Formats: sequence, C-alpha cells, structure tokens
Amino acid sequence: MGKQPKEKFYVTTAIDYTNSVPHIGHMLEKIQADVIARYAHLQGKSVFFLTGTDEHGTKVYKTAQQQGILVKKFADANSKAFKELKKLLNLSWNEFIRTTDQKKHWPGVIKMWKALEQAGDLYKRTYRGLYCTGCETFLTEKDLVEGKCPIHLREPELIEEENYFFRLSAYTKTLRQKIKSKEFEIIPETRANEILALIDQGLDDVSFSRASDKLPWGIPVPGDSGQTMYVWADALTNYLSGIGYGRDTETFKKWWPADVQVIGKDILRFHAAIWPAMLLSAQLPLPKKLFVHGFINSEGQKMSKSLGNVVYPQDVVQEFGTDSVRYYFLREISPTQDGDYSRQRFVERYNADLANGLGNLVARVTGVALKFHKPIASDFKMMDLGVEQKIKTIQKSIDEAMQAFRFNDALAELWSLIAFADSYINDKKPWSTENPAIENEKVLFNLLVLVNSVGVLLEPFMPETSKKIVKNLDLKGKEIKIKENIKLFPRIEVII
Repeated sequence: MGKQPKEKFYVTTAIDYTNSVPHIGHMLEKIQADVIARYAHLQGKSVFFLTGTDEHGTKVYKTAQQQGILVKKFADANSKAFKELKKLLNLSWNEFIRTTDQKKHWPGVIKMWKALEQAGDLYKRTYRGLYCTGCETFLTEKDLVEGKCPIHLREPELIEEENYFFRLSAYTKTLRQKIKSKEFEIIPETRANEILALIDQGLDDVSFSRASDKLPWGIPVPGDSGQTMYVWADALTNYLSGIGYGRDTETFKKWWPADVQVIGKDILRFHAAIWPAMLLSAQLPLPKKLFVHGFINSEGQKMSKSLGNVVYPQDVVQEFGTDSVRYYFLREISPTQDGDYSRQRFVERYNADLANGLGNLVARVTGVALKFHKPIASDFKMMDLGVEQKIKTIQKSIDEAMQAFRFNDALAELWSLIAFADSYINDKKPWSTENPAIENEKVLFNLLVLVNSVGVLLEPFMPETSKKIVKNLDLKGKEIKIKENIKLFPRIEVII
C-alpha cells in the first residue's frame, strides 16, 4: 500500500499597497497568517502560504508622481520593503506575488477577465460617481459619513467616464446563501452579519475598469487598450495567479480553493462580496474561510504620520527581538477586534510572560537537570500520568482555539502548561537530597518532557525560541542529552 498524500492547506494574506512602507498594522496580518500556516504544517499538512504586493491603481500612481519618482521604481522600492518582512518576522511564506509581474500575475488576471466576459458579467456603460482614491473604489452617498469616506476621512472626487462594469447584482441571492450556510465561512460572525446586512440592502454592479488616460498604471483590458483594469479586478486575482492560474493548471488545481484567507476589516466588502462573486462567475470554488482582523492603534490612538505615532516593524523588532514581537501581537491583541501597541505594555508582557515565565522555567529545569549527579534516563515508563494528561488536555485546548483563530487563547493555554510545570517543580523539589534519587530522576524526566512539549507547541507562534528549546534537549536516546542551560529572555529593566 502506497504512502497517503498529505492533506493540502492553502493560506493567503491580503496583498499590500505599495503607496508606502509597512507599519505594524501590516505586520499583524503577516504574523497571524504565518501562525495559521505553521500550525497546519505542525499537523502534518502540505502547506502553501501566499503574500505579496498590490502595485497598480490611482493611489500608487499619484503618490509616485507627488514624490517625483518613476512609478515602477517607486513600486519596486516599497514592494522590497514588504518582502523584507519575511526575514524580519521569520515568516514562512512560499510565494510573494507582485501585481506588476507580467509572467506570474498578468496571465491569471487576463484569464479571469475573459472568464467574466464569457459568463456575460462584464458590460460597458458611462458612469458618474464619487471616487475615493484611498479606497480605490466608487462610493455611494450611503457609504459617506458627513460627506466623507469613513475610512480616509476626506471627500471623494466626482468622476464621470465610460467603464466596464461587473454584474455583482446577479450574485446577491447566491452569496447570501453561501455565507449563511457557512459554505463560505466568514470569521468572526459579526463580520459575516455585517456583509449580510450589506447584501440585504442590495448589491450594485461595480466598476471594473478606468479610462487609460486617467489611469495609465495597470493592466490593459484585453481587446480594449482605451481601458485599464480597475485595481480590485487585478489585485483580487492574485490569490489565483500566485498558485499558477493562467499558467500552471496542475499547481493551481492542487492548491485551490484557499483554506483560509486573512484580511483586514476595511477590505471586507471586496473579499466577502466582489471576490466570491467573481469566482462564482468564473465557475471556480469559493475559499473555505475568510478570517477578518481589526486595526492596530499606537499608544491608544490611530496611527498617523501627522501625529508622529506610526510604529515600524524594524524598530520594534530591533528593540525586542522577533519572537518577542510575534508573542506580543498574538497574545495581547484580540485576533478579531482593534488592538493597541504600547511600549510600556510590551515591556510588562515581556517581563511577566517571557522573562519570568517561559525563560525562567526553561533555565530552571535545565539548570537542575544539568546538576543532577547522573545522566537522566529517557524512559517514558517514568511518565507521570497527571503530567501526560495535562499535556494532552493543553494540546486539545490549543487545537480548539486555533480552529477558531483565537491565537491569544491558544497562547494562554500554552502558558497554563508553563504554570503547571512551575507548580510541579516547586511541589516535587527535584534538587532535594531528602527525596530518593530515583524519585528526583523521575521528576526531572517529567519536567524535561514538559519543557520539550512547550517547545514543540510554541513552534507556530515563536519558531526561533521553539527551535532553541527543542534542539537543546534530546529525548530520543537511552539517556536525555542537554546541551546547555540556555538563557532565552533576559529581563528588561524598567527605568522609572
């Protein structure tokens, strides 16, 4: 009997606009998606993780012009900054797609356009509407708050031109059914309800192109050089083009549909209405899950250049280290609501959970084990039933939390295992000469198994720390080998 193929798992992030460099809001989404990808890998699945940059559209074009830079050069520089997050944050993505990539991305976009055309869902008409450059979308009066875009807080410009439109209205009923039945599951449920309320108001057809003289920066509409594809028609297709749509049928069939797509709440409408409607039109399966996260504030305020409170990933990583940053943003920030970055809160979390919690446990257990008068046998017959049961319970709880993308709860469960190990060592006192030597050896074996389990379960969240813990212990031979007493997280002294 042949070896069973691994279950596939495909996860994506939204692709980021190259009108500026990444801040910690972009970082949060990448870390969340990376944890999802790594956890699936830990479960033995074959994983493909896609991210990238969205480089076309009015916003990128105008920003480059304002800065007096050639738009291609401008997009290249900012795309590179997003790509560099891989090393900075220890991300495990497999492919970084760029919408300016004419070999990898454009064939898929052209194929998608033709599929929509063939379905009879693209048509041309003159349109007069309010356009928000920040959102790269037309808005209706009901979308505005006091005459302004609710996200970018500025008045949209009035535009009148002939465009191609996508027949989104034709998919209202089907979309409602797919979302309600959770065939296309939107997490959290509040976001599903939000998009259902929008659908119930009625979905209007959406502009899918701009006149080329107004927008020369983009993919030309096939067969109509006077029109440039609207940025969302181009950008959303990255989830297909990144895995071979339009150029590598076998690879595409292997990975699609996406198992999880990770996005921010501001682009919910595009991903929960326009995107699935495009797929339905092109007769492609819908993604299984859409996970929607909130925004990150800085020290209690919305990040803005004018306030001078924008926090950049390289600055926070340089100060605290990659795994500490990953931990804070996964543990402190609600996965689905708006969260806050505060340096003071970061230091508090770091000292309490990493220095005094995880770091102290690992140093304490390995320190006592290294001082033990003889090698510790690696004999699972010495396993304490209570310890074994605790590890299994925590594994189950972490799995339940991860299925719902509750990263903070998963880490809280893992830290309860650290607390259990702390109580166990305090209670059993394996350094005491009053205990029989065989009893101390048994306790140390159980503690080393606990530390190793913490290290293994930590991998999706803090991969470098996980590697250090697991590589330092070797439980496979007859005797446990410990390389050194590692110091993971030195305490940060708070200057008052």
